[in-house]
Amino acid sequence: MLYPKMLLSLVIFFTCLTAHGHEQSDQERSVIKSPIHGELQLEIGENVIASYIYGDPEIPRPYFKDVKTVGGIKVTRNHPPIRGTDRGDHSTMHPGIWMAFGDLDGADFWRNKAMVEHTRFLVPPTTSSTDASFTAENHYLRPNGSVICKEVFEFAVHLLSPSPNDPQGYLMTWDSTFSSDNLFFFGDQEEMGLGIRVATPLSELEGGQLLDSEGRVGASEIWSQSAKWCDYSGIIDDQHVGMTIFCHPENFRSSWMHARNYGFVAANPFGRHAMKKGKPSQVKVKPDEPLRLRFAIYVHSGEESTAKTIEAAFQKYMELSASTSE
Repeated sequence: MLYPKMLLSLVIFFTCLTAHGHEQSDQERSVIKSPIHGELQLEIGENVIASYIYGDPEIPRPYFKDVKTVGGIKVTRNHPPIRGTDRGDHSTMHPGIWMAFGDLDGADFWRNKAMVEHTRFLVPPTTSSTDASFTAENHYLRPNGSVICKEVFEFAVHLLSPSPNDPQGYLMTWDSTFSSDNLFFFGDQEEMGLGIRVATPLSELEGGQLLDSEGRVGASEIWSQSAKWCDYSGIIDDQHVGMTIFCHPENFRSSWMHARNYGFVAANPFGRHAMKKGKPSQVKVKPDEPLRLRFAIYVHSGEESTAKTIEAAFQKYMELSASTSE
């Protein structure tokens, strides 16, 4: 369950482009603001805990970067990677948290060879007593500029800890619906779905740990296996922190985990053949049958990740998704 008293005391509000915020004390304030066109920043207390980028000329698709715990510890890799601190691989493909597809109707959005265009906010950054959210419309464009499909992206942040002085975690919920007036398809590759790139100290190569809902540990055991969640966590500044990808059970298919020891994991429901689980798959989306994908990212701190603690957070996600669907 959520904690309404805590959320009310941390009144969450947004400012975006021309919107105006409310006056609050620094201790109570929790904000999403837009410091520049094409970027939203989420603040809790005095900490900016994430930036949503939707106007980057170098990475032509929306993403979240600089994701932090409530206490301010960064859990995504520095973006851009810092020489001498981070591995520099996939610098423009793994910015933090993102959804992308290596084969969407033949176009490659994972490797930034095609563009996802943010067209507008269908629901501007908004708050209630229990969450903070926005809904964006994105167009997936072929290299020639024609539109493959439209995505309606519903995003929300939900605090799960009883007070800001006892930070345990929050959920970033991700609900995307893809549609078009024409038939289109999702292809079969490893590089498909919702991905995260964790901070360098959390990577398995640096002593971090991968754990999934089926009890598997480590990239070698988890890669290509299906699971309802996969956690990547470790120690930073003497605190146990991490991120978990949650996959909604009502997605059209369970997700295979594309997990790597250098700090990357993606939940991929499309790559059946690429993940060595069967014949090549092509998921066709008809004009009258939109495709909906739901995930969440659980950002946590304060205690060691165990199957029991993460499963409890997953159940909170299930309760939350049920309540928002009513």
